[in-house]
Amino acid sequence: MTTGVRLRPRRDPSLRERLAASAAARDAGSQMRTAELTGWLAERTRAHRFSVLRIPLDELDGWFFAEHTGNLVHRSGRFFSVEGLSADVGEGPFRHWEQPIIRQPETGILGILAKEFDGILHFLMQAKMEPGNRNLVQLSPTVQATRSNYTGVHRGSPVAYLGHFSGPGRGRVLADVLQSEHGSWFYRKTNRNMLVETADDVEPHDDFRWLTLGQIGEALRWDNVVNMDARTVLACLPMPTAGGQALLTDAEAQSWFTVERSRHDVQVRRIPLSRVRGWQRDRYRLARPDGRYFRVVAVAVEADSREVSGWSQPLLEPTGAGVAAFLCRRIAGVPHLLVHARVEGGFLGTVELGPTVQCAPANWAHLPRQERPLFLDTVLGADPERIRYQAVHSEEGGRFLNAESRYLLVDADGAGDEVPADPPPGYQWLTPGQLNAMAAHSHYLNVQARTLLALLNTGAAVLGTGGP
Repeated sequence: MTTGVRLRPRRDPSLRERLAASAAARDAGSQMRTAELTGWLAERTRAHRFSVLRIPLDELDGWFFAEHTGNLVHRSGRFFSVEGLSADVGEGPFRHWEQPIIRQPETGILGILAKEFDGILHFLMQAKMEPGNRNLVQLSPTVQATRSNYTGVHRGSPVAYLGHFSGPGRGRVLADVLQSEHGSWFYRKTNRNMLVETADDVEPHDDFRWLTLGQIGEALRWDNVVNMDARTVLACLPMPTAGGQALLTDAEAQSWFTVERSRHDVQVRRIPLSRVRGWQRDRYRLARPDGRYFRVVAVAVEADSREVSGWSQPLLEPTGAGVAAFLCRRIAGVPHLLVHARVEGGFLGTVELGPTVQCAPANWAHLPRQERPLFLDTVLGADPERIRYQAVHSEEGGRFLNAESRYLLVDADGAGDEVPADPPPGYQWLTPGQLNAMAAHSHYLNVQARTLLALLNTGAAVLGTGGP
């Protein structure tokens, strides 16, 4: 018999209720009123010197096109590289393609620090500059750092608050899961998404503020305020559910997803960037002659609030705005979302669960309607009264330039026969609670689905009561 060992509950019985209470605190937190948030972000932008200038590719400092592969790499061999990808898939209008893709094999940390003030959980959020953000400064996690950043490859200042997420002095872990990033633009990119609670006194730096979950939810109602890295962590919070009813049992939902992962024949291989067909490089960009999808460009950056105050880097710049939308429907009174098992060339596995619609519509405009993404016209043509949520959010501003998507939740009731109760292959109705449980696992939900789930977790969007 083992003695002197104290067992603990496998789950914190109070955590879900504490998160719900924080999500309900929407007007003010311990340090500021929600109405003051945009003014604080503007003030932090004015407090620093920021500059992002486009430069020729051959003027990148420390970056070069490798002689034998043409890959765009850093002289340190770290950070990331732009390489080539060849993909073959078994279905859809595009069954083979080649493209540039960002390869960043190291795992970063996206961490939000939590602490209780006056009985309410608050989250330490950062006003962080990213060169690809159209408005530069957005609300970000406490720690947002690649391994190269926090191991000092850039020879800059240390990452603030990193010790709360790594090492023996870290706080109490509430969530810690590996998640993917954009599978169309990253090759198997993974980050640790962490929520850590501390009981220590933590004095926020000038660029940090403690906010409730409800205040962050209010900020998610606004365009380009909460960055992608914060949204993906918020999607991983173990939120409370309102009941246990759903169209599918959890085991059936898991089985459906497993079938989708198994049935797709996806062959992906890295190739030299110089061998990617259909792309052309000039002095300022690597792009397709037809102007579709994206281009690789270069920028020179000044940011005196960052660990390094000046650098240059390549960025991937989409040529059109994206749309990411869940169709939602109440089934026997319980809200459900229509999820899509998506194939993307950069996923670690074959598919991840994405929104009902996820694309840049301009890239599909030249195709006949039957080859365009299912439900795209339903979402784009939805009557305003059926739109439960919409806002424009930036994608990853550290690697993408001016990458924005319009995120929507659209009521499928009233769409007539456009949205069948029996979904087509690759689609399924699942509850927000089922998606929240899946977000505790690696590589189940893609980053766009996690943004939409973060809206529900924070109360930025509400689908109604009656189920999980």
